[in-house]
Amino acid sequence: MKVWIDGQMLDKAHAKVSVFDHGLLYGDGVFEGIRVYGGKIFRCRAHMDRLFASAKSIRLAIPISSQEIEEAMRQCIGANGIVDGYIRLVVSRGVGNLGLDPNKCARPTVIIIADQIALYPSKMYEEGMAVIIAKTRRTSAIMLPPAVKSLNYLNNILAKMEATDAGVCEALMLNDKEELAEASGDNVFLVKDGKVLTPPTDAGILIGVTRQIVIDLSAKLGLAVSERPLRVDDIRSADECFLTGSAAEIIAVTRVDDFAIGTGSPGTITQRLQKAFQEMIASGQFE
Repeated sequence: MKVWIDGQMLDKAHAKVSVFDHGLLYGDGVFEGIRVYGGKIFRCRAHMDRLFASAKSIRLAIPISSQEIEEAMRQCIGANGIVDGYIRLVVSRGVGNLGLDPNKCARPTVIIIADQIALYPSKMYEEGMAVIIAKTRRTSAIMLPPAVKSLNYLNNILAKMEATDAGVCEALMLNDKEELAEASGDNVFLVKDGKVLTPPTDAGILIGVTRQIVIDLSAKLGLAVSERPLRVDDIRSADECFLTGSAAEIIAVTRVDDFAIGTGSPGTITQRLQKAFQEMIASGQFE
């Protein structure tokens, strides 16, 4: 396996960063998780736009252009023989001292990993998954802009631990207003009376690339979409629920805590969106 770090393609065993890198010391940096289908980078431009927007929000100047990053990702895909896989693109603040001051870091570190990923077993895509509602709340937007996909994921990790403790794979997170925000690693959608519902961006969510694809696909399928505040009662009364993400794609949620969603099986609209998503991938028309 080869890993691209700051312009060098290194063997996995030698792919290392300094212990003084502020990405390690303070979680100071941003990242993207990007899928590869048929050797093509999925929605590359959307991911690049979000990466650079996240970096700008934390005043991190990425030292190379988006075109150079795209070329490096393609080199990494080729070097690792990836046809269908996953890219983890990381930009950290870089090497500095033990203080918080980012100005002490001379140059950001850019890392590209191309590998395989499988978040959930295939059976879950057929039968749906169980989740819990985490006690851990989503970080407030006034504390940290939720649109920034930062290296500090401790909030999400704590929610993921709750899910693991409960014997399930994922947890839904509420915000400080007790509104539904997102899952620990995915965006969340509900379906009620034929309408597709999802929390708005100001609920404290990451603006997911796959989330936007689902909104667009819903419109093409003639489904009404509403981005509005949602609460626990909305989850319990929903006909369907599903999660979306670059790694997860689209996966049905059939149980939340101790109550079933709808019939307790993946719903019709979720299945229609899954089919439309897979058809888009098969077409290769997604860049």
